[in-house]
Amino acid sequence: MMEFPISGVETYWWLPMLVAFGISVLTSMGGVSGAFLILPFQISILGFTWPAVSPTNLVYNIVAIPSGVYRYWRERRMVRPLTWTIIIGTLPGVFIGAIIRVKYLPDPRNFKVFAGLVLLYIAVRLISDIIKKKRAQSKGNGEFVVKPITTGWETISYEFDGVVYRVSTVGLLALSIIVGVIGGIYGIGGGAIIAPFLVAVFGLPVHTVAGAALMGTFVTSIAGVVFYTLIAPFYTDTGLAITPDWLLGGMFGVGGAAGMYVGARIQRYVPARIIKIILAAAMLFIAVKYISGVF
Repeated sequence: MMEFPISGVETYWWLPMLVAFGISVLTSMGGVSGAFLILPFQISILGFTWPAVSPTNLVYNIVAIPSGVYRYWRERRMVRPLTWTIIIGTLPGVFIGAIIRVKYLPDPRNFKVFAGLVLLYIAVRLISDIIKKKRAQSKGNGEFVVKPITTGWETISYEFDGVVYRVSTVGLLALSIIVGVIGGIYGIGGGAIIAPFLVAVFGLPVHTVAGAALMGTFVTSIAGVVFYTLIAPFYTDTGLAITPDWLLGGMFGVGGAAGMYVGARIQRYVPARIIKIILAAAMLFIAVKYISGVF
């Protein structure tokens, strides 16, 4: 057993790494770091309910994500305009979300309701997309490479697997700001929200949004951790733990780094439909658990 002084968590030293590895292998294929599942594990299993659990989750992202991003970049499936638009939009949102989390949602009960509703909405959108089969999707068994076409204030377009995809730059920027706020509150950097939205709402192939979503999550997670750390001294009189548990977050991150590399490596061999089902099932399970637990 190992004790983590900042969070007060006591658990087996290998458990955070093992859990993070398993989660990251599956979720990184969809452009999601897995933080949205790491957080409920910390709250429900490890008993870490302080606001500090959010920045601790962001520490996990910082350590884990680079390996997955590297793999997607190496395979030339990073859509750079998409990546930068997401980063520019989510950064200010994360700061706002961090303040909301500390000031208005310090109570674990209220926080679980918020997290559950967010995950439920994303799961429903993904399930709807899976059922309707509105668009042709890559089968995930070829040598996929992204070919940029145009980038501007109005539209970002690129070719992938013989199909041209377009997304509104302004629309994506607006969505990224909203996602940044939610991600800052939840402590996930926004990746778990932006990736499903890009797939279900904007109609982009999951095999191309994964790298951009993870990179956006990485940058915003750094900003989130810095911001939580800076505002912590202003809340010392509340008795709430706000600064991240670096050791716990780092151990989750080590397992996550290995898992993300594996997930990014095998992603192109997995059909997009399967990846969506994995994401939707995971989100729906946690959402129902959180919301039902309040009543």
